[in-house]
Amino acid sequence: MARRYDPERRQRIIDAALRVVAAKGIEGLSHRSVAAEADVPLGSTTYHFKTLDELLVATLRQANEGFAKTVAAREALLGCGTDLATELAGLVGEWLTDDRTGVEVEYELYLAALRRPVLRPVADECGRDFADLLARRTDPVTARALVALIDGICLQVLLTGAPYDEEYAREVLARVAGT
Repeated sequence: MARRYDPERRQRIIDAALRVVAAKGIEGLSHRSVAAEADVPLGSTTYHFKTLDELLVATLRQANEGFAKTVAAREALLGCGTDLATELAGLVGEWLTDDRTGVEVEYELYLAALRRPVLRPVADECGRDFADLLARRTDPVTARALVALIDGICLQVLLTGAPYDEEYAREVLARVAGT
């Protein structure tokens, strides 16, 4: 039997892993559950991702890309003539309202790094990249503090189910940013 050429299979497996984590949490993630969700043979998942950790790394990396796209779409964030706290509060609001499930999955994968050291560099990469971007508008220490504050605000909203309060976020971000 000839092997079917399927250049998108690896990406479909990653997309399926994101859906599995969204539906069942990390505990529900296995090569078998992802293969079923992606509608591919089990051997395909183990061919592309030898271990579950490899699959989790690729899945977290893709989840991080979603946030990076949201940041990149907000060109005003880097504009020197804009208020940084207002732009950041708007960014967080956009991120939390666009697809909250995606945000929940990203944080679930991010926090999985506490128990899975292989995820730590990928989890750190997103925060560092965001802090580096913000450091163009402020100093590096303040940029890191803003990222930590944004993480805290997002986690509070996700964990409590409370609506996002953009005005509160703008105020506390302005305090940290010194504006």
